Amino acid sequence: MNIRPVFVSTVLALAVAGCVAGGQDRQVVVSAASSLADAFADIEESFEETHPGVDVVLNLGASSGLREQILAGAPVDVYASADIANMEAVSAAGLVAESAVFARNRLQIAVPPGNPGGVSGLADLARPELVVGLCDPAVPCGALARRLFDLAGLEPAVDTSEPNVRSLLTKIEEGEVDVGLVYVTDVQAAEGRVEGIDVGVEVTTDYSIAVLSGAPPAAEAFVETVLSDEGRAVLTRFGFDLP
Repeated sequence: MNIRPVFVSTVLALAVAGCVAGGQDRQVVVSAASSLADAFADIEESFEETHPGVDVVLNLGASSGLREQILAGAPVDVYASADIANMEAVSAAGLVAESAVFARNRLQIAVPPGNPGGVSGLADLARPELVVGLCDPAVPCGALARRLFDLAGLEPAVDTSEPNVRSLLTKIEEGEVDVGLVYVTDVQAAEGRVEGIDVGVEVTTDYSIAVLSGAPPAAEAFVETVLSDEGRAVLTRFGFDLP
């Protein structure tokens, strides 16, 4: 499935309207890290087929931004974060009783087709003549990238810090950025629109998922589907490692 999701700020407002119109028990709002867009779209389609009448609304974005929406009282039923830290913040606020690690991801160098910058490895992200992009340090893919550079003893020449990994991926695809660090799953999702290069130093991030307090029973069922053999198979197909 080739899905290019649109990240819009109105999705939660639409979700609220839907809850009023159709009954909250028939709608599940899932706030998920943008790197989960393709895998969760696949799981959403399968879930809705096996749960007639339930509408899953995917609210996609940076895990930190989604965390802030939840802490501000946004009507979210399921939270899927690209790291543990953001989930712990939601848990500390008393909004989550239990969470589970369900997937693992790692970074990969991404360049436009043909690799016009002649990038061969991580050290090239320190070249000042290249346009270098990373995710913002506040989001998991950005924090992971900085940890990678610390381990490698390198200082990247960063020209742009993007709000989420799919925004960075789009800039690389369109040639606005010569090189960037995205998740290996995003390189796979690009289906040839970018080229991937091994970073040489592996660091990973664990994805966690939880049902939020007050969510309808269908939210529990959605999380169970993600954690099931079927859900794990989908995640593997989209390039995620399993814990």
